[in-house]
Amino acid sequence: MGTSDHDTEPAKPDVVADILRLFRDRGDSAYGYEAVSQLEHALQAATLAVEANASSELISAALLHDIGHLLHELPDDAPDQGIDDHHENSGFHFLKSHFGPATYEPVRLHVDAKRYLCAVKAEYHEQLSEPSQVSLRLQGGPMNPEEVSQFESNPFYQAAVELRYWDDTAKDPAMKTPPLEAFEVHLRQAVLA
Repeated sequence: MGTSDHDTEPAKPDVVADILRLFRDRGDSAYGYEAVSQLEHALQAATLAVEANASSELISAALLHDIGHLLHELPDDAPDQGIDDHHENSGFHFLKSHFGPATYEPVRLHVDAKRYLCAVKAEYHEQLSEPSQVSLRLQGGPMNPEEVSQFESNPFYQAAVELRYWDDTAKDPAMKTPPLEAFEVHLRQAVLA
């Protein structure tokens, strides 16, 4: 009796289950000096994306835009210590092997979207929370005209701007959201087969 190839094939990792576990294990960490946890912030951003009738890819990006904060061991107050954790890059590198560009590009660009909006909308900077203004300084400040042009050349820049607005709004300790598990369907639709 021989064995078939699929009998000895290792089980494919379930990245969606891993992501949900990561949020359960580390999501209660503080979201900087905002009044919400990392998980609450993620759920609020994803809920705003659902309310905007976004695609599953963009809803997943909204949920996962700050996953880079959960992938490192830096303290929650790192920006106040002058440390930029480059969470958008670590999140992008984690996501790009599991999701398509409609999910990972808005995540990669969401910090640049803040810099972009500060450059093109005079009133935007004043709307940022104080912690977001602190991190903006670490992230390079408003874009210059050349950076604006380069940012606008990315086919996902508008999705990143939309995500940025949800990110800015998702800091309300009183906001009610569905539980983490409610977003699993979107993650599974967005994840690469």
